[in-house]
Amino acid sequence: MQTRLLIGITLSLAVLAGGTLGYYWLEGWDLFDSLYMTIITVTTVGFGEVRPLSPEGRTFTMVLLLVGVGIILYLMTTMTQMVVEGKIREALGRRSVQKHIRSMRGHFIVCGYGRIGSQVAQMLRENGVKTVIVDSSDRIRDRLTEANQEFIFGSATEDECLMAAGIDRARGLVASVSSDADNVFITLTAKGMNPNLMVIARATEPGSELKLKRAGADKVVSPYFIGARRIAQMVIRPTVADFVDLTFHTSDMALRMEELTVGPKAELVGVTLMDSGIRKNLDVIVLAIKKPGGGMVFNPPASTVVEVGDTLVTMGPRESMNRLGQMADAVED
Repeated sequence: MQTRLLIGITLSLAVLAGGTLGYYWLEGWDLFDSLYMTIITVTTVGFGEVRPLSPEGRTFTMVLLLVGVGIILYLMTTMTQMVVEGKIREALGRRSVQKHIRSMRGHFIVCGYGRIGSQVAQMLRENGVKTVIVDSSDRIRDRLTEANQEFIFGSATEDECLMAAGIDRARGLVASVSSDADNVFITLTAKGMNPNLMVIARATEPGSELKLKRAGADKVVSPYFIGARRIAQMVIRPTVADFVDLTFHTSDMALRMEELTVGPKAELVGVTLMDSGIRKNLDVIVLAIKKPGGGMVFNPPASTVVEVGDTLVTMGPRESMNRLGQMADAVED
């Protein structure tokens, strides 16, 4: 299609140039009058002749009219076809995306695709978590379309947008728009539509954390507070900070941290950590165990018995984590 458009533009320019030079040579007109006569001829506007034409000039005008009008129609048809096909392709693409979103379950909805939301979505996708973006910016919409990312164009504060994003089937929601007031409203709306939804909200202003928790947010994160704490850790404990960065922020690191929730059919159920072989056979360290009731056991002793619903916070080689996940019969929270 682009080749046809380029051909049409080239031929149209050639007709304008040829017509201008033809009148210039045949009738002896100046270049401006020649160009004007060429344009009103090929566009069939119906104006009169600029000056009386000679028989040769009339013959040239008839040829120019037949050739020029055909080329101009070809160019206009190609341009119209590109616009129409683009709109149709865009509409079909949006329908395909919406159909895919309606089939998604257990995904995360990321509200706001700014500096924070885009990073969150990228990290979730890198770890195999399905995401749907909700944003009302035209610029963001173009970026998401080019990236082939599932998204809903609109405000996350509107019920219709959250429903279109599949909030009733989603596992969680990240409220990361720039306004704390909007994040509070999104949290209230999301929890009202799906009380079992995990909501993680971004807080910017002091005091917003409490309001977001009152609105129903399960977790509240302040990027500025976390950033300041990391800087302080790099000053006070640089080696620890480097280790944390390597563990959490380097995708190709051989060592990684994971959390695995023990399922009811897991071979680990009723087995102590010593007898499980997690440390001996897999070279994996169990840093903590979170109980279903919310209690956390740090550095659990070897005699600790693994129970259904326990969440194991582990650290070890990447290749060992898949095997441990099978042993834990891991289930999603």
